Formats: sequence, structure tokens, C-alpha cells
Amino acid sequence: MMVPLALMGLGALAAAMAPRLLARSDWADREPVLALWVWQCVVVAVLLCCGLTMALTAAAASQAVRGNVFAPAPHGVVEAYALSAYGPWAAPVAVALACGAGWTAVMLTREIGRARTRRKRGRAELLERCPVLPGEESTGNRLVVLEGERPEARWLPGTPPRLVITTAALRRLDGRRLDAVLAHEQGHARARHHWLLHCSSALAVGFPQVPVFAAFRDQVHRLVELAADDAASRRFGRLTTALALVELNEHRGVFGPVPAQLAEVPRRVDRLLAPAARLSPARRLRLTAAAALVPVVPLVVTLVPALRVLG
Repeated sequence: MMVPLALMGLGALAAAMAPRLLARSDWADREPVLALWVWQCVVVAVLLCCGLTMALTAAAASQAVRGNVFAPAPHGVVEAYALSAYGPWAAPVAVALACGAGWTAVMLTREIGRARTRRKRGRAELLERCPVLPGEESTGNRLVVLEGERPEARWLPGTPPRLVITTAALRRLDGRRLDAVLAHEQGHARARHHWLLHCSSALAVGFPQVPVFAAFRDQVHRLVELAADDAASRRFGRLTTALALVELNEHRGVFGPVPAQLAEVPRRVDRLLAPAARLSPARRLRLTAAAALVPVVPLVVTLVPALRVLG
């Protein structure tokens, strides 16, 4: 079988099977950081399949591209790929995949641009509501307290980053519960979760017809919250973190009959109050290694003809 067909089949298989397998797994909620890693490896593997297919079909369709792709390779390696056998479909496939790559870049650029616009708007509003006083410019203070009737806490990325909390949250939370909320937001910041959210949203919006990208976006939004909950609970305890979640969100009415999109907070509280047994270090290591091998498979498939010749 020709390598591009194998790569396209491999990408389609990963895109179709991975979300189903992960949805049936019983460990993702217990190990959100590991689940995020697995999802990233799957998406990278799908994108690699597309990128490598584009490179090979473009090399088959254009002598100029072929010279650049196989520049360091011996002549026998080029012959092993049988590029002349790809047929007239090579050029349309290469163009379609190149358009997809360009559209991905456009979507990611747009998502980052929109995020920066929202961040600038948020910083302008923050500066208006809480102006910097003389002498505060050089303190590097990252905590900003705003007057507000709704208990809220959020991390505002940027330079410098800001941890914003309202006076209502300060009145409602006390001691370790307040510390747990702040640790939750700091967990997002340390892990750079906003970049994962941007990438997953760009892929899902740019390719709504590809289910794996929509599932990636939905799972990333859920798993980053679980990961931040775990970061807070490791420092201040699961009960303290759960109570902080309840006190911070009970005004929203999320603990009664609510739509599905609002039911995630009660599930997070239940998870903290009734923790399931975590994976053993050995199984966690095996899953991590297996996920890391997923993006390697397209590379191995691509290099098989060359390895046969060079071997």
C-alpha cells in the first residue's frame, strides 16, 4: 500500500477510535493531567498524518517539492517511495491538505487575536475599576481585589499576569477555602492552560465536521478544571477545595436541576468529596509512554520505505 493511503487511513482511525476509547476509560477523571497528555498526543498524531501525507503527495506532484523533501536522501530512497505511482490524485490531495494547513493557521491566529483582544479589554476594565496608585508600578503585585456583588475569582494572563478576586468572594470565603480558590487559579497559570484552550478551540471552530477536534475542545475545557482542582486539593485538601467550590458557585444555582452545561460544578464537587482510587505509578507510566508513542506511529509509517533501503 502506498504510504499516503496508509497515513490517511491511520489518521482516520485515530480520529474515529480515540474519542470512543477515551470516553469509555475509567481513569480520565482520576488522572486529568494524564488524560490531557493523551488527548494532545492523539491530536498531534492526526495532524502529523495530514502533514506527512501533504508532503509526500506534494513531492509526487512537483519535482521542485520533491527536491526539497528528499534533498538529503540517497537516490534509492526516492525510488523506494514510488512517487510516480501516486497518480493524478496526488496534486489535488496535496492542495486540499495545504489549504487545510493554511486554514488551521488562520483559525489559530484568529483565536489568539481574539483572546488578546479580550485580555486587553479585561485589563482596561481592570485598570478603570482599580487604577494603579503611585508606587505600585514596581511592586509586581499579582493579586487585584475588585468591588463586586458576585463572588468571582479568575486568572488574567498577560504581562504582568493578574489574579483577580471580588470583595464578595473575600466575604464568602475565609482562610483555607480562599487559599484553595487562589491555588486553583494559580494551577491554571502554571500549566499554561489558556494555550491548550486556544488550540483546541481553533481546531474545533475551523473543522466542525471533524468530531475528534470537537471532542478535544470539550474535554480540554473539562479536564483543565479538574487538573486545577487537584492542584488546589494537594495543598489544602479535597474537602476544603470542594467547600470552596460550593461557596463560590452556589449563587449561580448550579446545585439544583440545571442544564447540562452547568452540571459540571456539582460533578467536580462530588469528585472531590468521593475520590476514586488513583492509578498506580506503574500503570500511569505505561499510559504516558503509550500515549507518547502514538505520534511516533505516523513517522514510522512514513519512514518504512527509506528504512528498507538504508537497512
